[in-house]
Amino acid sequence: ELSILNNCSPSQLEGLCSFLQLSTCPEPSLVHFCRWLLALTPDLSYTSAAVLAEQLFLRRVLSLTQPPSRHLMAAIASFCSKYSQPFCRVLMSVVLREPGAEQTKLVCELVEECLEPQCVQLVLSQVLEVPLSEKLLPVVQAVLGRQVSSPNPLLALSQEQLPPELLDLLVLTLCQQAPAFTSSLDFAKVVTAVLTVYQGQVS
Repeated sequence: ELSILNNCSPSQLEGLCSFLQLSTCPEPSLVHFCRWLLALTPDLSYTSAAVLAEQLFLRRVLSLTQPPSRHLMAAIASFCSKYSQPFCRVLMSVVLREPGAEQTKLVCELVEECLEPQCVQLVLSQVLEVPLSEKLLPVVQAVLGRQVSSPNPLLALSQEQLPPELLDLLVLTLCQQAPAFTSSLDFAKVVTAVLTVYQGQVS
């Protein structure tokens, strides 16, 4: 039955999600639905996956006031295993504008454990599009501490380097906004991580 998702326009897909009440369905059902999506052939288009990401997860993530349930995390991890790009484009751009404590923790967990390297870079680029804040510094730390093969989180990106233009933007942002973080321990950790991981590229 889910093959109908490949034949819907974005507006039809939004209507179908509303009719099925997917944004408020019980979380165990959400896990099953996301697993069914992975078995769907052909894969969803980028646009359809973006619509589903918004309908399935945006309201749930924005309303978090405590750590997400294991069912919600399982559903997100399942969805992101195939559709992480549209997920990040849709959710991160909204969540990162004014993240709460639980939203920040969720983004950090996704960066550290679920997202592929290109999506980790996408998250960082989205962070750098908004004014840097104490709430967003842990996300930057999570990107820089991405575990790949090194037991040392500061050296982890030696296997997963940021592209030069993104590194330049990160360094420029840190330099420009440093006066606002003179007493921030998290900011100091971020600067230390950048200087450690990219010591040969940062003068």
